[in-house]
Amino acid sequence: MTNSSAPITIKKYANRRLYNTASSAYVTLADLAKMVKTGEDFVVYDAKTNEDITRSVLTQIIFEQEGIEGQSLLPITFLRQLIRFYGDSVQAFLPSYLEYSIDQFRGETQAMREAATRAFGQGPFAPTSFNALQEMTRKNLAAFHQALGMFSPFAGAKTAPPNGAAAEPAKGEAAAAKPDIDELRAQLMEMRRRLDSLSDKPEG
Repeated sequence: MTNSSAPITIKKYANRRLYNTASSAYVTLADLAKMVKTGEDFVVYDAKTNEDITRSVLTQIIFEQEGIEGQSLLPITFLRQLIRFYGDSVQAFLPSYLEYSIDQFRGETQAMREAATRAFGQGPFAPTSFNALQEMTRKNLAAFHQALGMFSPFAGAKTAPPNGAAAEPAKGEAAAAKPDIDELRAQLMEMRRRLDSLSDKPEG
């Protein structure tokens, strides 16, 4: 499927059956997983309410994959940390970070495959390949932290007013905005601290 094509519509009925409107056939979560892997885009709607339930269906696919022995991708430590982020003040930033990280990782997959092939003789947990993965994670975190810094340029963005008369309104505006700026800066710092701890902790 090309990127310009409209997503395929999947209808989910009360009996939990999934209907592919493009192929006029019922499908399973395993079928949808195959569609994702082949790059086919789809949107899932509740057949009764017409609510977009794509997120929950994709989550169900992940849940099923995690239940297959030897197929799990999500470390226990990551899952626990992820649960802790729900309702947290930095929750709004986490989806962007995860999306950024997975895009970066996807761009490195070929290099990772080659590294894994070279490491087969040393075993699946070869130190060299693990160290390379750690280094890539550090670089991704550093790049994302730099990107986050673009959202908080307040400290270095001071410019001198052309004259004394113009300075007063600027000071007033800065004073009014300071609480919001301080709060945003604090949230960014807290998110960076938590992301760093998330990357440093061993799997539980």
